[in-house]
Amino acid sequence: MATWNSRGLRGSVLEELINYTHKKYMEEGLALMQKIPTPITPVNFDKETRHITLAYFEKKSTVDYIGAVQGIPVCFDAKECAADTFALQNLHAHQVEFMTAFEKQGGVSFLLIYYTGRHMCYYLRYKEMMRFWKRMEEGGPKSFRFEELSGAYFVPSSGGTALHYLKCMDKDLRERSMEKDQV
Repeated sequence: MATWNSRGLRGSVLEELINYTHKKYMEEGLALMQKIPTPITPVNFDKETRHITLAYFEKKSTVDYIGAVQGIPVCFDAKECAADTFALQNLHAHQVEFMTAFEKQGGVSFLLIYYTGRHMCYYLRYKEMMRFWKRMEEGGPKSFRFEELSGAYFVPSSGGTALHYLKCMDKDLRERSMEKDQV
C-alpha cells in the first residue's frame, strides 16, 4: 500500500486553476468535467485542524479529471514540474493503460503539465505522450525536456479562463482529423 503524508498540497495551485477553468467552462456550456478523487483510508488525524495527517491509498487511481466537452469524452491527468525536465516516473503505467483504453473508445486523453518555474502550462497530446513513453520503454531517456515540446500546445489564458486548454484540445482534434484524412 502506498502512503500519503505531507505531499498532500502538491499540485494544489494547478488544481485550483483547473477547477476555476472548469467552473467557467460549465457556466459557458462548453464542458462538464469532474475531479476524480483518489480513494484513501485515513490513519492519523490532527484533532485541532481536523486534517488527515497520514493515510493509505486504497487503490491506484486512473486520471485526475474525466468528463465531456461538446459531446466528446475527455480524460486527463494534471502534473506539476519544477524543472525543465519532466520525469516519466511521474506518469504511471496504469494511467497510460487507462488513457490508451479511453482513446480506443473514441475519447480524448492528454496531460496538463504545469512548469512552475516558468508559470507555463503545456497540453501534452496523447500521441506525444506515447512517443515519449515508448522511447523510454525502448531504453531511451526516462524523461523529456521542455525544449522537445511543441510551441503550439502551451495553454493560453484567455477570456477570463485561467487555463484555456480547450483551445489546445481544438488544435489536437483538428490534427487528429487531418491524420485520419491522410490514411
